[in-house]
Amino acid sequence: MTFLDVAVEAARRAGDLIREKAYQTKQVKQKTSASDLVTEVDQRSEEIIRDIILRHFPDHAILGEEGVAAGDKTVEEVWEESRQHEYVWIVDPIDGTSNFVHGFPFFCVSIALAKNGELITGVIYEPMRDELFTAEKGKGAYLNGQPIRVSGEETLAESLMATGFSYGQRRVQQQLRTLMRTAPRFRSLRNGGAAALHLAYIAAGRLTGYWELGLNPWDLAAGVLLVKEAGGEVTDTWGRPFDLTVRNTLATNGKVHREMVELLRESQADVT
Repeated sequence: MTFLDVAVEAARRAGDLIREKAYQTKQVKQKTSASDLVTEVDQRSEEIIRDIILRHFPDHAILGEEGVAAGDKTVEEVWEESRQHEYVWIVDPIDGTSNFVHGFPFFCVSIALAKNGELITGVIYEPMRDELFTAEKGKGAYLNGQPIRVSGEETLAESLMATGFSYGQRRVQQQLRTLMRTAPRFRSLRNGGAAALHLAYIAAGRLTGYWELGLNPWDLAAGVLLVKEAGGEVTDTWGRPFDLTVRNTLATNGKVHREMVELLRESQADVT
């Protein structure tokens, strides 16, 4: 099986579990705060994904959200350790756990593969709509097997943008101040609560762009490859090149990217 075949199998199997459990009572635990949650379904989903990947590629490393302790330093250390392997799978078993807990149907499975630190395969599966987003480096991006491209908006004034809120009162307050400065510049603004799906929606042309602070590799990896393969652009919020250590992230259709970078800079979006 190819890398993509394995990622798709793992995403669909985990998605079957998530769909089955979506509207049932969940066992919920807090990680770092009342907003940072994990359920038994997250943990079982990650186990399913790990089992499938390691059955096919037992010598590959896996970086998964539920296997990493909280804290910026820990995430960075674990990523650097993972990069010692040629192949690293980067897994979010449920991106949008808070949505999942509340029965708000905007969550997904996100699986990516990096070779020597470079993303080469990405899969995002939204089980409630049975939407499978896939990408391989140099081969384009697809939704349920059909090619997808980013949208054609050329200015922020005609754009549908998205953002997300990080944890922590101080950072949320700063983000609210940023929204006061930025939102009037867009046609409209959304916050769906699942970074990976926001990125997939940019790749599919449903959103013009998305930015968020404090993201992790498992939030971003598959979606970043999708956006790039669909013709979009991904950087940090200052417009500097993206890699998997970047946490303050901006992704767009490419056409509005420079304008959005300048707006975020003027708004001091990442000053906390």
